[in-house]
Amino acid sequence: MKYYIIAGEASGDLHGSNLMKSLKKKDPNAEFRFWGGDLMKEQGGTLVKHYRDLAFMGFLEVAMNLRTILNNIKICKEDIKAHQPDVLILVDYPGFNLRIAKFAKELGIKVIYYISPQLWAWKEGRVEIIKKYVDEMMVILPFEEDFYKKHGVHSHFVGHPLLDAISSLKEISIDNFKKEHGLNEKEIIALLPGSRKQEVEKMLEIMLSVRPHFKNYQFVIAGAPSLPKDFYQKYVDDNVHFVSNKTYDLLRCSKAALVTSGTATLETALLNVPEVVCYRGSKISYAIAKRLVKNIKYISLVNLIMDREVVKELIQNDLNTKSLVDELNRILGGEKRTQLLKDYELLREKLGGSGASDHAADVILKV
Repeated sequence: MKYYIIAGEASGDLHGSNLMKSLKKKDPNAEFRFWGGDLMKEQGGTLVKHYRDLAFMGFLEVAMNLRTILNNIKICKEDIKAHQPDVLILVDYPGFNLRIAKFAKELGIKVIYYISPQLWAWKEGRVEIIKKYVDEMMVILPFEEDFYKKHGVHSHFVGHPLLDAISSLKEISIDNFKKEHGLNEKEIIALLPGSRKQEVEKMLEIMLSVRPHFKNYQFVIAGAPSLPKDFYQKYVDDNVHFVSNKTYDLLRCSKAALVTSGTATLETALLNVPEVVCYRGSKISYAIAKRLVKNIKYISLVNLIMDREVVKELIQNDLNTKSLVDELNRILGGEKRTQLLKDYELLREKLGGSGASDHAADVILKV
């Protein structure tokens, strides 16, 4: 079959690549054309556009880049029409993908959504678009199945693909990792500031402000594949290091992490690393988001899945040096760290076992 896949972010590239791997096992003659990143490219097929040209964060940034976004939608529609795939697979990224779903459905192409947009948080009305234009909805969070059922949409809970990605990791030596990346003997505090330039600059400034309080640790920044290495050089010195495209390895060698909200908060938890979740957006974007998001108590996937505060979330004005220092001290040792690691075990149980990518591939082939 001819598969057309659209992933607009780094996490979508990861999950899209694992799905492609599973589809190839079940359909050896599979042909792929996709919007995604380097991980999907490794699986073969044709990359139409890289996600680094698609990712715009916050309401202001979207407004400022509206012409580019609309042009990308136009390019995508023309490309789908020209290549006539058997199935269109949409990976999260709803602002873009829901427009493409309508277009593809009207062309008579099967539309499958893998990894639901977070409609339970905001824009619940978009469920009607899914009901009308999506043939199969596959969800990766256990509570999403009930959400769709409430709206009269049948969905498949396939499990979370991060469990697949993490279960396939090879063992790692902390000493070898430190030698390979020129790190010193101190224990590591990982910094995951996000993947977009504007976001990274804002988050690294506040994250690195805790350094004077943790002189017995070294800080290592997880570089985003979408940003050039020289972008990070202004932050690097004798006790602040930078590692590119090795986020999972870095986390597995770290004592704790400061993580910008997003998929990375869940990845960090599943890798068993105590973390503090950080978020600070522009005042305007945050004010708009607060008005739009309904009945959501948390911003991190860890807390949303567990339906209680497991990891500490520091948001907007609460994200300051003093709060970060206090929370980091709590998770580096003592009762809080012990409890956090116990809660991570419960989190993994809630998400089910591995095999999400294979389950998703089965659903796609059946359709």
